[in-house]
Amino acid sequence: MQFVPGAYPESHELRFTVNGIEFAAQEWGASGQLPVLALHGWLDNSASFYKLAPRLQGVHLVALDLAGHGQSSQRPGQSAYTFWDDINDIFAVADYMGWRRFALLGHSRGAIIGTLAAGTFPERFTGLALVEGVLPEPASPLDAPRQLAAAIEGLRALQHKTPSVYKDLEIAIKARERGMFPLSYAAARALTLRGVVPKGDGFTWSTDPRLMAPSVLKMSREQLAAFLDRVSAPVKLLLAREGLPKLYDNYMREVQQFSQLHYELLGGGHHLHMEQESELVAEKLNAFFAGLS
Repeated sequence: MQFVPGAYPESHELRFTVNGIEFAAQEWGASGQLPVLALHGWLDNSASFYKLAPRLQGVHLVALDLAGHGQSSQRPGQSAYTFWDDINDIFAVADYMGWRRFALLGHSRGAIIGTLAAGTFPERFTGLALVEGVLPEPASPLDAPRQLAAAIEGLRALQHKTPSVYKDLEIAIKARERGMFPLSYAAARALTLRGVVPKGDGFTWSTDPRLMAPSVLKMSREQLAAFLDRVSAPVKLLLAREGLPKLYDNYMREVQQFSQLHYELLGGGHHLHMEQESELVAEKLNAFFAGLS
């Protein structure tokens, strides 16, 4: 298979530098339509939206490769990746695009970043469309010292880890199919083409290994609720029966505690927006985006 970095005929490739990082993104739609910033999940990239984006109507969608993912630059130094840095970045990206107010479409970790961002500066958001993600897992404040120790130890261990090199793309795609959340070949191929770089006679992941380190800090249940309580934009949450609600026994009980979350439970797995359910997901999101001002 010939290596062509993952970009799609329907999209326009963007490159820009904000906060000292060169970002890559894919753009669908045009200026003047509803601005929507799309954020992918952990270890994914903007190809996460390759199947969904062409089905969305009346939106100017910019799907970002978050720092350390896809074709965007890695963060300098040896520090860990945090939600806070990503939140700072997305406002810088929105400012670069000239978007004073915008909607956000987030999957998994991207949905978490979006929720926290909308609780930080609620006046910037017209709506939150969340797929398989709302808030990170809470932790007890008493666990903070151990959490920091685990993060530091994890970063040190990753400095000595040899990255995987695949002799051809098909092997990398097969490895991506068998990730934490299994993917179809087509979905795995899309993420792989945008998520690898040539290395020697083969390919390795472009993802920064530091993303594998434990979080530096986890927030308490009360802190997380404070962020969500400040969200003033409409929220649409789409969950998959074979996704997070199946993985975590109490997930639905946690979601149901927040009356501002308007959720639907659909068929499919964690990446339902990339699989056969993408048409239904697009239908739900088109109705949501059409109601935003």
